[in-house]
Amino acid sequence: MAVTMKALSAAELLTVWERGMSLAAPQRALLLLSAAHPKSTLDQLAQLSVGQRDAQLLTLREQILGSQIVSLATCPQCGNTLELTFEVADIRLSDHVESTANLSLQLDGYEVEYRLPNSEDLAEISKLANVSTATQLLQQRCLCSVHYRDEKISPEQIPPEVNQAMLAQMAQADPQADIQLDLSCSDCGHQWQAAFDILTFFWQELTVWAQRILQEVHQLASAYSWSEADILAMSPQRRQIYLEMSRP
Repeated sequence: MAVTMKALSAAELLTVWERGMSLAAPQRALLLLSAAHPKSTLDQLAQLSVGQRDAQLLTLREQILGSQIVSLATCPQCGNTLELTFEVADIRLSDHVESTANLSLQLDGYEVEYRLPNSEDLAEISKLANVSTATQLLQQRCLCSVHYRDEKISPEQIPPEVNQAMLAQMAQADPQADIQLDLSCSDCGHQWQAAFDILTFFWQELTVWAQRILQEVHQLASAYSWSEADILAMSPQRRQIYLEMSRP
């Protein structure tokens, strides 16, 4: 899928946010990408691997909110709060999203063919509270075929070491799916890695943006009796000028 995306207006983005409020995270991701790729079907977007999806979300986030990311992290040792500032380019591993064919693993007589996890898989395992059970279900959903010495076997017969090797190969094949930030505490010197989930972070940013925009619409509609559509159609700069003029 090409990285080129449709530019979303304030009204379109607000509609996406409103529709996504009642959805689970994987569905929110598809909703965002569907708005940015109107010529792609939901099924096509759902088949993107998690890393492919997240690369698209990074591009969309950069297009809407800019290239700089500002976030917070808490030191697990002393509890100090760190402010993190970095660029989208710092965590984007590829500018181009390629299609991913099925992968295979051969180990100790076992031959496993599988695909990379996608949004539909994440939607299914998100319903499970137990991490081990969720991981097992994820692997089962991604398996295409399993053979031992050329004989077909069931997924339950795969030994733990083969399962672990498959998970490691998945991570290597789709590195954008698991971004880890290297952090260091300025207070106690503790160093650790923290996962960065672009979907969760982007949606939180959209929520803050939507609440601010709705407040601006309310203020301008109250002051000038303009419609929501007219207010959202204004550029942010013009809207800000009117906001300042409407204040007592």
